[in-house]
Amino acid sequence: MISTAEILKRAKAAASGTALKAEEKNRALGLMADSLIKHTADILTANGEDMRSARGKISEVMLDRLRLDEKRVLAMADGIRAVAELPDPVGRVLDEIRRENGLLIKKVSVPLGVVAIIYESRPNVTSDAAALCFKSGNVCVLRSGKEAFLSARTVVSALKEGLSAAGINEDYINLVEDTTRQSAAELMTANGYVDLLIPRGGKGLISACVQNATVPCIETGTGICHIYVDKSADIEMAVNIVDNAKTSRPSVCNAAEVCLVHRRIADSFLPELARRLAGRAELRGDSGVCAVIDAVPAGKDDFDTEFLDYIMAVKIVDSEEEAVRHIAEHSTHHSDCIITEDKSAADYFTAAVDSAAVYVNASTRFTDGGEFGLGCEMGISTQKLHARGPMGLCELNTYKYIISGNGQIR
Repeated sequence: MISTAEILKRAKAAASGTALKAEEKNRALGLMADSLIKHTADILTANGEDMRSARGKISEVMLDRLRLDEKRVLAMADGIRAVAELPDPVGRVLDEIRRENGLLIKKVSVPLGVVAIIYESRPNVTSDAAALCFKSGNVCVLRSGKEAFLSARTVVSALKEGLSAAGINEDYINLVEDTTRQSAAELMTANGYVDLLIPRGGKGLISACVQNATVPCIETGTGICHIYVDKSADIEMAVNIVDNAKTSRPSVCNAAEVCLVHRRIADSFLPELARRLAGRAELRGDSGVCAVIDAVPAGKDDFDTEFLDYIMAVKIVDSEEEAVRHIAEHSTHHSDCIITEDKSAADYFTAAVDSAAVYVNASTRFTDGGEFGLGCEMGISTQKLHARGPMGLCELNTYKYIISGNGQIR
């Protein structure tokens, strides 16, 4: 087993190498996608071993996050090809100023360097992160959770084969072989080797990285996402959106966990929602909700829980202002939605709700790099500095100033 320290040294050396041209990167990405498809059987075999080991240890919903099939591997390859088709983010002139003294000052986008990603049981993160880092000129160090390690290792092997076929240093993509907490701690404190750390996973992982990292760290998306059904909402639309946001894939961070309902529409909307979700999702309601439908009484923590399951907390509110106050108190600032036919209510909500993505009459499930046209994503940033929302290519670049003169002195 190669030590994490040695992997970091290799990554740093690769990041210090000659910058690749856009056409070189795009060709390599195409070969990486081809290699992924070529090795589908190997990837599914490894994933089957991961699934067998994880069954009984993690929930069925989390097992779905871990599971791969031919369709999902094809989607991973398509994501890589989509990244290749996007404009190259490196070398963009973000601003240009000509000073009175003749100096030409350009603000130019450049890679961050070495980006480390600690993630849990989603094998597709392996290819998404590798493709985005590579296209944005960065070297990635991937640290998978133990549940997905065999899958991640086989995916990385295929991606490295693609890099090799393109004649490019395989150390642009690295996988940490140690899945203990020690390797995570090493990445969090790898000053001088890691330029940015991105955790993707549950609240515990994200909190551990934010609290313990001595390298720059992006706080990504624990998703307590809300849908507020306003008094003017179209009931059929509202039921469709809540159903999709809760049940289409409850294990992901953009799934809705809380539904707030205006009192004036509660008697009409709640029975329709209960009928739609009967036998499919559990509704945990406050006393007002339980007076209208047969819901499970909500516990004190239900409005502060990312269930990642077929469970939704439901509360009746008396106004748009109360809905916004509730979201401000309980939201993780990921994705929140209003369903309304009233433009003034929509305008108030979008201005007042302080989240990375704020929706009007659309499912929160769209908070995703692919859906936003970014190809794929590194994660959903819920902080405000550097990056916010789905992190794509541009968010994996920083910038520097290039100043050109002809002998000016100060």
